[in-house]
Amino acid sequence: MMETKSDVRATGACLCGAVRYWVRGPLREVIACHCSQCRRMSGHHAAATATARDALEVTGEEALTWFWASSEARRGFCAICGSTLFWEANSRDYTAIYAGSLDPGAGLTLAAHIFVGDKGDYYEITDKLPQSEGYSRDMQVPEA
Repeated sequence: MMETKSDVRATGACLCGAVRYWVRGPLREVIACHCSQCRRMSGHHAAATATARDALEVTGEEALTWFWASSEARRGFCAICGSTLFWEANSRDYTAIYAGSLDPGAGLTLAAHIFVGDKGDYYEITDKLPQSEGYSRDMQVPEA
């Protein structure tokens, strides 16, 4: 079956446009992660959605570099402009997509905060969204 533009639920890219992606499956609502790795990687907290790995199509993979942040997870970024794009864990069947790399029109909202006990001491979380000390399996990508 041939895929059409209507199959695409979201698109995005790095700052320079060398890496682009298309999502052809459900996206999880955006979750803000306040862990020390996300704070160091982003300069604040990181906000990400997620989709099943087989629903994500990437072009410009020659510019996509993966950094193993731990033995369990890696982060994908553009080697040209440095934009952080993806996060993948060995034990999970989805790819997290950093929300700032999405093109307008994805229709997502911020749903929760995770690893709040590790947040920076220079800010408070005041938006009244759910807060968690870790990651929960109910934050997984919805089924197609």
